[in-house]
Amino acid sequence: MACEVKTTCPYCGVGCGVIARVGDDGAVSVKGDPEHPANFGRLCSKGSALAETLDLDGRLLYPEIGGRRADWGEALDLVAERFSQSIAEHGPDSVAFYVSGQLLTEDYYIANKLMKGFIGSANIDTNSRLCMSSSVAGHRRAFGSDTVPGMYEDLELADLVVLTGSNLAWCHPVLYQRLAAAKATRPEMKVVVIDPRRTMTADIADMHLAIAPDGDTALFNGLLAHLVTSGAVDQNYISAHTAGFPEAFAAASALDPPALANATGLTQAELLDFYRLFETNEKVVTCYSQGVNQSAAGTDKVNAIINCHLATGRIGRPGMGPFSLTGQPNAMGGREVGGLANMLAAHMDIDKPLDRDLVQRFWAAPTIAPTQGLKAVDMFRAVADGRIKALWIMATNPVVSLPDADAVEAAIRACPFVVVSDILKETDTARHAHVLLPSLGWGEKDGIVTNSERRISRQRAFLEAPGEARADWWQLAEVGRRMGFAEAFGHASPADIFAEHAALSGFENDGRRDFDISALAEIDRTRYDALEPFQWPQPKGAVPQERRFFAGGGFYHPDGRARFVPVHAPKARPGNDAFPFILNTGRVRDHWHTMTRTGKSARLSGHLAEPFVEIHPRDAQKIAVSDADLVMIQSPYGAAIVRALITERQAESSLFVPMHWNDQFASKARIDALVTPVTDPVSGQPASKNVAVRASRFAARTYGFAVSASKPQNLDAAYWAVAKAEGGWRMELAFADGDKDWIDWCRGAFSIAADIEPIGYTDRTSGEFRLAFFEGDRLLAALFLSPRPAAVARNWAVSQLGASHDNLGRRFAVTAGRPGANQPDPGATVCSCFSVGVNQITAAIREGCHSVEAVGEKLSAGTNCGSCRAEIRGIIHACLAAAAE
Repeated sequence: MACEVKTTCPYCGVGCGVIARVGDDGAVSVKGDPEHPANFGRLCSKGSALAETLDLDGRLLYPEIGGRRADWGEALDLVAERFSQSIAEHGPDSVAFYVSGQLLTEDYYIANKLMKGFIGSANIDTNSRLCMSSSVAGHRRAFGSDTVPGMYEDLELADLVVLTGSNLAWCHPVLYQRLAAAKATRPEMKVVVIDPRRTMTADIADMHLAIAPDGDTALFNGLLAHLVTSGAVDQNYISAHTAGFPEAFAAASALDPPALANATGLTQAELLDFYRLFETNEKVVTCYSQGVNQSAAGTDKVNAIINCHLATGRIGRPGMGPFSLTGQPNAMGGREVGGLANMLAAHMDIDKPLDRDLVQRFWAAPTIAPTQGLKAVDMFRAVADGRIKALWIMATNPVVSLPDADAVEAAIRACPFVVVSDILKETDTARHAHVLLPSLGWGEKDGIVTNSERRISRQRAFLEAPGEARADWWQLAEVGRRMGFAEAFGHASPADIFAEHAALSGFENDGRRDFDISALAEIDRTRYDALEPFQWPQPKGAVPQERRFFAGGGFYHPDGRARFVPVHAPKARPGNDAFPFILNTGRVRDHWHTMTRTGKSARLSGHLAEPFVEIHPRDAQKIAVSDADLVMIQSPYGAAIVRALITERQAESSLFVPMHWNDQFASKARIDALVTPVTDPVSGQPASKNVAVRASRFAARTYGFAVSASKPQNLDAAYWAVAKAEGGWRMELAFADGDKDWIDWCRGAFSIAADIEPIGYTDRTSGEFRLAFFEGDRLLAALFLSPRPAAVARNWAVSQLGASHDNLGRRFAVTAGRPGANQPDPGATVCSCFSVGVNQITAAIREGCHSVEAVGEKLSAGTNCGSCRAEIRGIIHACLAAAAE
């Protein structure tokens, strides 16, 4: 029988509500939940495609030991035995957990309880270290707690929204659409985008500041100095609720206007225009994300921003405040249970003896971790040098996502005992596991997540667990029992764990700690199953309400005052003669992390199907690179080969490469292998936005594009990148030679039987070569080769995998690589939600659709998540400009 289940999206930190419908035939469809206060029914392209990622292809369905199938009892016994043995022989710090913002809060809670309270080490860290730990550190320095003061509606209430280090349009699309709608309603609202690149977010910006890498501290220090000299500070708020203002002002005044311009890469006029906007608009929200956090000075950047809001008292009131936008669906939930190596559960501090005593007593634990554990980068260094001898990695892929990723892979490969809990059998990390444990995925597991505005929502199961997959909390609890802690890990359900988590949040709290959801400490399964989204805090006995923090002070330092933190602009780390470019890494619109989920969706791979580098035209000319050429990027730590995307949106001397591609989808595109393992000294967060590299054209003799009904195997090519496509797979190729037996190559790569003969042709003048293999009227594979990047109508070629080729003429048409005059070619995908291509949009423009709204009305493009609206607007402007010439 068909059913609908309300749940929460597993992608970014916006925390959108989703309604999943399971039909009578078992088919799943998704839509936005109009009642969820994070998204009010909106979903981005990734959320809209969730149902396309739920297949069991590649799933890990049963435990494995050393590559052989095992049962749960044997696997868990081995994990408990090896961890216990290491602890007995080398002490508790010889073991470690590396966990993930993909875990639910209940999973996170049990992992932290087991490691910190029963094993007695704080060697548990999370991939949230890579994205939000500088924000955590900045909050704790300023507020005395990891508190996000505001809420999403502040973006809609503000008169000025500053987006710094945040490509909101692509990384938090639903928030972007809420902001864009608010600005459309109130055109007087101002938006400032601060980013070295002119991203799609700048489409709604009144001002784009193309800041120099790591120029943020200088920018906001300059702002603080300007606010003081212009008389825009709130002396009453400063006197009543803060400490340290004179020292912060003195540090902020260190740079004169010319030095400030030099440090930020901005003109003095640009700086003054921005400063005056901030000065003259009381309702200001400053949103920041990875461009601020992922820096060797990330914590200082955060505090430079917070200093400006404290100085003006613009915090905790409607439409005002600093706002950290989290990257993962449960980065906040992980922070709430002490998921970082330097924290304890319920926002307590591992460095404080009273907090350690409180948690130990609540857990009735035999011990408690006495000191901070190893943060992510240092943790894998300890794996490499042998200090950590048993490692459990859960729901993350550090061989792709950590800096100096090749060294991380070597460390994991050499570790005596590695456990990986995941949903996929083949990832860059899982290939090195001694024990593989199959976990539940989205749609199969139950628990809670917390979004960027402190809103807790339920993820609910609507699918049966596949094979022998089990919840991560269950795996951890079972190991805890086997290690001798059965009484402490007797939880029967996520509801039991959540109730314990809620009770700890209120234990001996009395308002001393920000995180308190003790109103739910006695929740039962029925109430838990029915739990509606709510915002913390919700202390026991208080009237449930949503609230902002700090409008009237009430900070969590012992004296109740916030701290201004004096910060200094870091010295620039420019490129040098050997490595003259600055590499910036980040996300794209339609993919997520290391593509273990989004890589399953053909629709999400349609917009950007291979790894690429954005490079300014003048830089491309300097290194003799043309559009669509391949580029080799190198640092002292590693190398990658990616496709050139030449664009003036990129600043000169800087490159941008997305972080998603890995060895499952490309031959050499793990971009974090190039990233220097330099971290912020306070937060331990890696600096992934400012990496010195060199770039050069990667010369190939033969370039290719191919489509295949079956997943390609063992691609023998100097460069390859594969992507899921409707009806099969698509791939980009490059070869160091052109002398292969291409028929045999295709048989091996595309699993084509020896008795199936191809059709094709060779153009000796142009050097182009085409092959196509058919079985009956079905296309099995087609290969297009050229001495230059292959000129093929790619989306049309992909569509031929699902077409009927019932005569020889239609089959030979495939080898042309483009449709005939009577066959439409949609062109490169622009709108992933509705699979609308650039050629369809330009045709609509020729027919009179001269606005984004008109194109949307005709084609639906841009009418769902809206992430493509800026791109559509750019196409319209280009077409109209060309027509006017």
